[in-house]
Amino acid sequence: MSRRSERITLQARDSNAPEPARLPLKKRRSENLKRRSQPAAKRRSYEIQRCWLEGSATPCVLIETPHKDLGPAPPAGFRRYRFTNLFIQAPPIPPLSWASPDDVWVKMLNKELSYVHDGGALQRHPRLQPQMRSILLDWLMEVSEVYALHRQTFYLGQDFLDRFLLTQRDLGKEQLQLLGITALFIAAKVEEIYPPKMLEFAYVTDGACDVWDIQQTELLILKALNWNLCPETPISWLKLYAQVHAQGDAQSTGDDFLEPRFSQETYIQMTQLLDLSILDVAALDFSYSVLAAAAFCLFSSFDVVHRVSGLSWDSVAPCVRWMTPYMDVLQVEAPPHIKPFPKVKPEDRHNVQTHVDYLELLRKAQAPPTPSVQQLSPVTTATDLTPPSSIEKPATS
Repeated sequence: MSRRSERITLQARDSNAPEPARLPLKKRRSENLKRRSQPAAKRRSYEIQRCWLEGSATPCVLIETPHKDLGPAPPAGFRRYRFTNLFIQAPPIPPLSWASPDDVWVKMLNKELSYVHDGGALQRHPRLQPQMRSILLDWLMEVSEVYALHRQTFYLGQDFLDRFLLTQRDLGKEQLQLLGITALFIAAKVEEIYPPKMLEFAYVTDGACDVWDIQQTELLILKALNWNLCPETPISWLKLYAQVHAQGDAQSTGDDFLEPRFSQETYIQMTQLLDLSILDVAALDFSYSVLAAAAFCLFSSFDVVHRVSGLSWDSVAPCVRWMTPYMDVLQVEAPPHIKPFPKVKPEDRHNVQTHVDYLELLRKAQAPPTPSVQQLSPVTTATDLTPPSSIEKPATS
């Protein structure tokens, strides 16, 4: 028997077999709709429960909803930032004509939960030292200034790099520059309207990395991050706090909320404090919103920070104490000025990432305090230590 005849025989047998019972079309459609409406088991999100009264400070709470995805789970052994006692005030964002302030605020809070970073990332890489990361980020700031990249671009690259280190083990220092420039290249494609070409990023490495290396590393980073490339960075939180504070108590329609109203001079001073602080790997022990709130607090007061962020003093105080030495170092230095860039409008120059000698400032901030002369010796040094004259010597018996 040929194969064709065998197929005909099998088809005949199948045609004689009774057909399985099929549901009516209307019932099948309802079953499909039910199946689609069922949420995935691991998809969780949070939304603001509208439990505050109009014009009051009655707290609201984030309640869990099963229909929004928070992204992949964090790596084992690393904590996920959670809100303790999930009570927050009403969103500080004014009414918006293009979106609900509740939705905007909760979306930003949800990203604090889903995008995980940790100061212990370098513990997974015994050959890497915190100083190596500081040198790399300082160089990336310099590259960002050369190509007039936005501050958000640099902080996205920093976040991509630190989160990638969480997913890997035992990386060597010879890979750091390639990882850093690739993370910045990815961030530029996400944030910039006209990002520099890949060849330009390879050029600034002075032959250490070529285009093929950046291409392969880009795929490696994107797969490791599972294509989650939209975190809320410290600079985005800081800009939100500054804008809410600049709006003041005046009722705003929200149409002009995206137009910056804050002082550019004060803003770049706060960004310089963030730039210096982020070089320390210990900054990753705090959430990005708390980092921005601490920097804002050192230039204003906690009452202002509480109004624009809703954070409590207990959550901000540890970061403020940790950031104070960096603030002390910057206060000794000359205040930063807005640098001109040929292709950047004057009203947008504060958004360009700039670079100063951050490594030297970091060394000063992390240097142990010099003991005073009184701590070295209990004897006062107002006069020279000379032996007493013979007439002042006590008589010996």
